[in-house]
Amino acid sequence: MMLQPLRLNPGDDLRAALEAGAPTGFVVAGIGSLAHAQLRFAGEPGPTRIEGPLEILTLSGSLTPDGAHLHASVSDAAGRVLGGHVCAGCEVRTTAELLVAPLPAGSLSRAFDTATGYPELRIGDS
Repeated sequence: MMLQPLRLNPGDDLRAALEAGAPTGFVVAGIGSLAHAQLRFAGEPGPTRIEGPLEILTLSGSLTPDGAHLHASVSDAAGRVLGGHVCAGCEVRTTAELLVAPLPAGSLSRAFDTATGYPELRIGDS
């Protein structure tokens, strides 16, 4: 399958838009800007709100019918960089330009993993 470009508009929720409109596959690249972000840092139980304006430096992850697993790094106006798990509430400021590598329907899913405590990626019938 061919790579699929996707553009999100001002006011779009980054995570919600990807979960609603993107195919099963992987986000291989993403840039743009956010009015504010909600990122969950490593080992933390919930997201932290980061006020903008912010630049999206990197965005990648997996997309399944069961939900998305996305990580991003963002920088503020002073150039400070933060990164983590993308949660609901990352509002696009001017644009978000993404490149998605779609995969056939049914090739990826998520299932709860007792070892990690999270819904983890399942490939095919694994």
